[in-house]
Amino acid sequence: MPRVTITVPERNPQPYRFQLDRQKVHLGRGSENDIVVDCGSVSVRHAVMERIEGGYQLRDLGSTNGIKLDGKPREIIPLRHGLSVKIGDVAFDFTLTDEEREALGREKPPEESPIVREDELEAPAPRKAAPRAVPPRPLASAQQPSSAASFFMTLLFLLLAAAAFFVGLSIRHQKETGNSLIQDMKGKGASVAPAAGEPAPDPVPAE
Repeated sequence: MPRVTITVPERNPQPYRFQLDRQKVHLGRGSENDIVVDCGSVSVRHAVMERIEGGYQLRDLGSTNGIKLDGKPREIIPLRHGLSVKIGDVAFDFTLTDEEREALGREKPPEESPIVREDELEAPAPRKAAPRAVPPRPLASAQQPSSAASFFMTLLFLLLAAAAFFVGLSIRHQKETGNSLIQDMKGKGASVAPAAGEPAPDPVPAE
């Protein structure tokens, strides 16, 4: 059972116990209170100890001298095991057994989510830095033909084209004349050039 110890100045401490299912315990100088505190600094209806989820709290009822925690007046003081507060000039000590602390701990509600300002919710998320563009790597030298190799490839192409043209021309000439183009070219060369040892023909006189 929770234990409340009331210590009036210059008097012996007075302990009180009650069950966990007790919802309210009134304290004051008046005889109608659950715990009567006989001290001039305590009001007739001074404070009430209330059962809340997960424990208890002490609430001031508008008394003259109030309730204090660490010498500072408070309207409501959450009570925990081993806490000592003041009701007027009277010491109020609150203690719980291990079983009671465990039972109250199971009653504690989960932590509520934080309250966030609306403008913080609407603020755009920080933009991520764009990834740096990586320049393309140059191809290996084996994949890039040199200017000399390009020249020889072009020259080879031209030679192959000329050979193909000549072959086609020879086939056409042979079909039309029945003679080989190479032999006709050699024959024309022989008829134009004078044979060795023969005199060149006389020039034709001009008229």
